[in-house]
Amino acid sequence: MTDELGLRERKKLRTRAAISTAATTLFLERGFDAVGVAEVARVAEVSKRTLFAYFPSKEDLVLHRFSDHETDAADVVRARRPGQGALAALREAFLRDLTEREPVTGLCDAPEVVAVFRLVTGTPALVARLAELSSAGEAALATALIEAGVPAPDADLAAAQIAAVRRLLVAANMDAVAAGIPAAQRHPDAVAAADRAFLLLSSGVGFA
Repeated sequence: MTDELGLRERKKLRTRAAISTAATTLFLERGFDAVGVAEVARVAEVSKRTLFAYFPSKEDLVLHRFSDHETDAADVVRARRPGQGALAALREAFLRDLTEREPVTGLCDAPEVVAVFRLVTGTPALVARLAELSSAGEAALATALIEAGVPAPDADLAAAQIAAVRRLLVAANMDAVAAGIPAAQRHPDAVAAADRAFLLLSSGVGFA
């Protein structure tokens, strides 16, 4: 039974990857708006029903790369070291991901990643959907902060601020890389921006 379940899961992963690859290839060749879901399904050799079982919307065919990381911030808070503050853990994790060129930070110049960044930043529907995904991550973060002992109203406010800051940092990095700036060249500015942003989060914006 275990082997059968494992085989089933592997088949699901292969199907999901095939759909994603077909969609990305078509979107990069002709543009997001010029390709319909039915065509993606046909190229991936699945039904539209199957496609939507894996990807709830057309936008998710591209943005699952971000939605797969929806709970990352919440996970960091829950996994922080004993005695480490939630914000310090989030800052540390973001800086580490910048160094490791994690695509979710926007600071990755692998050709296939840059192509997706350009697709996203140049497509209003994808930009809007990305903001929605950020809101879902914000809610997960608020829950993790409450679990960490932050009062509910404060946790909601803190999560909103942290999510907004992360979104702006990622967008700035994506824009830079999509414009052709190498990740290594962008890295010092990305680190400086992140340090400044988390400092403001920890101390307040400094004006009334």
